[in-house]
Parts: sequence; C-alpha cells; structure tokens
Amino acid sequence: MRILFYHQNYPAQFGHVAVRFAREPGYEVAFASQSGPAEVPGVTRVLYAPRGGATEQTHYCGRTFENLVWHSHALYEALKARPDIRPDLVVGHSGFGSTLFLRELYPRAKFINYFEYYYHTTGSDLDFRPEFPPAEIDRLRARARNAGLLLDLDHCDAAYSPTRWQRDRLPEIYHPKVRVIFDGVDTGIWKPGPATPRRAGPYVFPDGLKLITYAARGLEAMRGFDVFVRLAGELCRRRADVRFVVVGADKVHYGGDDKHTGSRSFKDWALKRESYDRSRFAFLGTVPPAVLARLFHLSDLHVYLTAPFVLSWSLFDALACGAVVLASDTPPVREVIADGVNGLLTDFFDVSAMADKAESVLDRPTDFRSLSAAGVRLVRERYSFDVCFPQIRDLYEEVANSGVKGAHATPPAVG
Repeated sequence: MRILFYHQNYPAQFGHVAVRFAREPGYEVAFASQSGPAEVPGVTRVLYAPRGGATEQTHYCGRTFENLVWHSHALYEALKARPDIRPDLVVGHSGFGSTLFLRELYPRAKFINYFEYYYHTTGSDLDFRPEFPPAEIDRLRARARNAGLLLDLDHCDAAYSPTRWQRDRLPEIYHPKVRVIFDGVDTGIWKPGPATPRRAGPYVFPDGLKLITYAARGLEAMRGFDVFVRLAGELCRRRADVRFVVVGADKVHYGGDDKHTGSRSFKDWALKRESYDRSRFAFLGTVPPAVLARLFHLSDLHVYLTAPFVLSWSLFDALACGAVVLASDTPPVREVIADGVNGLLTDFFDVSAMADKAESVLDRPTDFRSLSAAGVRLVRERYSFDVCFPQIRDLYEEVANSGVKGAHATPPAVG
C-alpha cells in the first residue's frame, strides 16, 4: 500500500507512524510538509512553501481559513510536480492546511483525516479563565475557525482523534466517522529509570531536596504556567526543601496572552506577579527527550495544568516515566487520570488546595508509589506506540482496501 502523509510540520503526529510503516514490508511511504528534514530514511519527502497568507487586511475571523487555503494550494502544487507519488491512501492533519484539494489530484485514493480540536465559544479553552475573558470578536472567530475542519470532516472517508474528549468536541453527526486512536508513546524513551544518580543530562540535583517539575511546549496561560508560579510561591513559603524545574520555551503557542497582560513574555509577566525565592527555580528551556525523561523519573511531583484543550504529550510521557502527577481537574485530563488511582486531580483555580495535595506527596512519598506504578502501567497497556500502532494500521488498511468508512473503536478507559 502506498501512503501519503500530510502535516504542516515534521515529525508532528505522523513522523513516527510514517517511519514505522516504511520499515514494514508492503508499504511505500511519502510525507509532505512545510518544514522538517529534506531526507528521512525510507520515506519520500516533499516540501512545500505557501506563496502568500493572511494579512492585516484579511478579516480577523477569516485569517485561519485564508492561511489554510494558501497551505492547501501549495501542497497541491508541490505534489502535482511529483507524478511519481501516487498514493492509495492520503492521511492528513486537519488544522493548518487541508487535504481537500488533493481529491482532484488523487481521485482514486482514500482519505483519512486526523482531528485535534474543534472550536467552541463556551465550555472551552476560550472562556475557561475568567481573568482572561475573550473579546467578542474572538468568539466570532472561534466559530469561523471550524470552516476547514468541517470541509475535511465532510470529504474524508474516515478520521481519527487522539482522545475521546477531542473526538466528542466534533459535531455529533460526524462521530460515527471518527475513531479514537492515540498517537502512541515511545516507551523505549519514556520509561522509569534508576533513582541515582540525581542527574539529567548536564543538570545535577543535590540530595535532600524535593524536585517539582513542570513541562510545556510554551510557558503560557493555556497550560496554567501562571498558576504553577503561584503554587511554587505558596510551597516556597511553606517549606525550605523544595526546588522547581521548569521545561519549556518562553513562547505563547495558543491564545492571545499578550492581549490580557500587555507583555510579550507571559513567563516574565507571571514571575513578576508572585513573591518567591528565584534561586529555587531552574528554567531549562527546551531539552532533549532523554533529558526530559530522566527529569520526569527523578521528579518527586510533576504538575500538569491545562484549560479544556488538546492534551499535551508531556502528560503521557510523565506518567510513562513513573512520575506522580498532580493535574488539573479539567475534562480532557479526567479521561486519562483517575484521582487517587494513577495520579491526583486538583481544582485548576484553587492554589491552596493544590499546595496541600503537593505537600502530601512530598511528605509521604511511599503512600503514592502505587499511583506511579499505575501510571506506568496505564501508558504501557493503552497509550504506548506498540499498542496504538496496530490500531492505526487496522484503520488505514480497512479504509484503503475495503473503503469502509470509519467506525467506532473502543476508547481507552481509565483504571
């Protein structure tokens, strides 16, 4: 079977899947993207470059769709110039661009789309934080941002989403078309390790100190970085043996934090609003996966906070490494963590209660070892790549060979 993957970036959600298919007999694999390496062993790479995009003159509510069209057309033109690529199956991420135009290029191919997030104006990330209320125009924009997603939902032969919560955000009429299949955690990297030495890459942590970790792609409101800083300040006031290790770029990837803070750096804004001992913090920026995995294992407590939004890979990675996770009690998190079973849940907004739970773990670590073991077991049994790849392969084969449109798969359960 010949498979063509599309994502604006490489590797994103499909890189590891493409490489795995390329290693198996009977598959030819191509991957089209705007960024990433020009060569990947076993994978035919196609790079594209949009010739335009939304400008200030483009209506604010239409900029997402305008950019999507430019990306989709550039993708079409790049692949049109590669007649050697004739896929039986096209697998594309619906978001930055669309596979819609590729129907004209590959009329005999089957199409599967991957859906991460469908926008809502209420009960969502948009209105979750009352201190950061959305402007009226942002509510209107949220509705318009679904235009490309709806086109892909209509034209694809089947689809999948990584979690049940994310699938259920899509319009109900499309649910029978969308399976729930997680991306898959590489448990060869994300796994428990030895307790000593207390070192992760070049970073050495003294004995006798409690380590609390926080990791996110960007230090931003969507992932509750400012709430974490408040938690850290509270714990600093309560005890002298705690240190905080923060991994993530000083960048906002989701939302318009600067509209509320007036600061280009949400990290700086959050740090200036709290009284704490700065010497107790280590800001590591972005680190290699092996270093982050080691940090997760050495962590006495990992804090994961999020608005109702796409779940971070870091949550699954931390669980896989045996970290005791204290996470926000928000809908997407509850699909993975059961409070007191494989992690701890806390009110996103109640920093005092959050600090109480954190202290319980720091004071009585042996009482929470079962949570650590359960988290590792959960990932290995339900979210590891070894478990998820056969589900992905079954979906691809079913759609490519029989044309049967996507049916429900049993979503992973908690416990």
